Amino acid sequence: MKEKPRKVQLFHTCIVNEVYPEVGISVATILERLGVEVEVPTSQTCCGQPAFNAGFHDDARKVARHTVDLLLKSGDPVLIPSGSCCDMISHQYHMLFENDAEYLKKSHELSERCYEFSQFLVDVLGITDLGARINAKVAYHPSCHLLRGLGVRTQPKTLLEGVGHLECATVKDQEECCGFGGMFSVKNSGISGGMLENKLKNIQASGANTIVSCDMGCLMHLEGGLKRRGSDINVKHISQILAEGLS
Repeated sequence: MKEKPRKVQLFHTCIVNEVYPEVGISVATILERLGVEVEVPTSQTCCGQPAFNAGFHDDARKVARHTVDLLLKSGDPVLIPSGSCCDMISHQYHMLFENDAEYLKKSHELSERCYEFSQFLVDVLGITDLGARINAKVAYHPSCHLLRGLGVRTQPKTLLEGVGHLECATVKDQEECCGFGGMFSVKNSGISGGMLENKLKNIQASGANTIVSCDMGCLMHLEGGLKRRGSDINVKHISQILAEGLS
């Protein structure tokens, strides 16, 4: 049996580091409780996805090279609390470096040990029940990059189902996009807003009091829509739900 890792590198992502640092703290709290040491490389920057999605591939490659070199300094797994950023590093770096043999090889080496948070807990550590308990009715939102890019479908749901007293609401069209998509929400704001309204309508109809996801980009988008509606529905990263249930 393969030995479970006892140390990880946390690639915290821009939005967590700059806007939602409490998510990074929740991730570290859970991992340390499980006996996993968390290292945070101090010179990490953006993964390069905004530049990549906007078509500035030379700028994205510059950022990506820094990220690859930084995270390959250690042989430890890389844990990323975002399906979006994890997909960028795991898959889109291969596209960026398709004409650069050296960094294409490095990017493949790195992608083999990159994991989204819920994926790491369930698939690597074999954790399905942390012993968390919390009274809430949650609507799980599977972000597009997590679901379609990484193929992570069951792991977040498994973790939520393992939380005592928590009810997972049934949401119509649950796997539909929330309309964020990073640059998409800026370039196509009208379409993005319409998608957001459909998503929020279905979530509110579910009776959930909390929206849970594995991507803070989606949750930021959803939270903005909720505030404009005057809704009292909360948004939380899955790590926050699990950490609160353990406290």
